[in-house]
Amino acid sequence: MNKQKYIEDLRDIKQMMNRSSRFISLSGLSGITAGILAILGALSAYQTIYANQNYLEYRQAILSDEHLFTLLIIASTTLLLSIAAGIFFTTRKAKRNKQKLWDLQTKNLLINLFIPLVTGGILCLILLFKGFIGIIAPLTLIFYGLALVNASKYTLEEVRSLGIVEILLGLLGIYFIGYGLIIWTIGFGIIHIVYGIIMHIKYGS
Repeated sequence: MNKQKYIEDLRDIKQMMNRSSRFISLSGLSGITAGILAILGALSAYQTIYANQNYLEYRQAILSDEHLFTLLIIASTTLLLSIAAGIFFTTRKAKRNKQKLWDLQTKNLLINLFIPLVTGGILCLILLFKGFIGIIAPLTLIFYGLALVNASKYTLEEVRSLGIVEILLGLLGIYFIGYGLIIWTIGFGIIHIVYGIIMHIKYGS
């Protein structure tokens, strides 16, 4: 009896230490929302690139300065809405579970997340203005995956797996360079939705 109680106490202590060392308020609903927004953004980008073309015939990408500006607006809007959704659902989950949202672990998580993200974002902007359009979508997947892997030590283990999947998809997009937008949609859209559903089932909203 005493041995069983001792084991249970150790388990409780381990769970408390894990909670204090990791950011665990991530919401599965934020992943689902980000995935849906990414798919909508990809559809808008597709319509912009292949504007006024017959979908049953060979299509040629149209990338004038005006179209590039439109793509930047679509990408920025999708990113901002995804961040807003993530903050909303994560804050709601933290309040529901009576967990502190901003602490040392949150700070460490964000620092490790944004270093690869900002680096990748600057690189992609440079490549965009240099005219290397085809590799930008795969590179965003690669740097996003690296950011998730880098930050995963401060949050749930599933984030690392998500990051590895995004990196592999990005490398696939580099190899099949003409399918960058499709692979980007899979990575940021479908994979995020699947990940969000798994997280929602496993950890709740």
